[in-house]
Amino acid sequence: MGVAAQIEALGTAGWAKFSADAHLEAWAAHVAPIAAALSQNPEHRADWLRHGGTWFAGVNILANDAQGRVEQGPALGGAVVDCLTALHGPMSLDRGQISVTYPGYPAFDGQESAAAHRYRVNRAAAHVDGLLAIGPERRRFVHEPHQYVLGIPLGKSNAEASPLVIWEGSHSLIRAAFKSVLDSLPVAQWGSVDLTEVYHKARKDCFDRCRRKSILAQPGECYVLHRLALHGIAPWGTGAQAPPEGRIVAYFRPQTQGNLNDWLNGEY
Repeated sequence: MGVAAQIEALGTAGWAKFSADAHLEAWAAHVAPIAAALSQNPEHRADWLRHGGTWFAGVNILANDAQGRVEQGPALGGAVVDCLTALHGPMSLDRGQISVTYPGYPAFDGQESAAAHRYRVNRAAAHVDGLLAIGPERRRFVHEPHQYVLGIPLGKSNAEASPLVIWEGSHSLIRAAFKSVLDSLPVAQWGSVDLTEVYHKARKDCFDRCRRKSILAQPGECYVLHRLALHGIAPWGTGAQAPPEGRIVAYFRPQTQGNLNDWLNGEY
């Protein structure tokens, strides 16, 4: 699938998968042991271990540069970089997240409500990245407007090992819902607008109208999600197969450099 077709997939389904190539294989081979070591670091585990020890969140702990280089390793390259560069200009990655799921995810440990845990199990804790829950009432505001979500698997796993799931086409419903509130306001005010109710309604519409799709990829492959796509992580299945260190994925979510208008009204 060429760059034009991948861009079309992002605009219609809200995600695109990129086949294995030598650039990504080399990058994943270099980063995998580094990521595994980071996930076992006691300080990081104290900060990022969640759900009874079944998920290591690892937000922004990978010390990569803007092109993805880690500890003198290779930069990211290949078709995915060609695609993202065509859409957003030169690569300007944030520090990567190292997300690791383990057998039993998600275990209930009392750190979230029973209702939130049921949502995590039944709906994969589906969310739109960048829409942060603020305060004890968890009101939703746009505080981290991303360009995209790039996921790069760092170990072999099967479809039962807590795959990422997306509701295909959900980005279009989410965009329409947010535009119904934000279009009449100056962009400078968008970050202070409480989107909780419109977001919850749009999320329900996505569950009712969009197909839930599991995304399975192996080292050397990767996937890109639309910045407004509803997505989450499925529970660990009984037939799951993954390395002893868990199912490890590196995620990147570079922000739009403060341009909220591009976040909502970009070309795709």
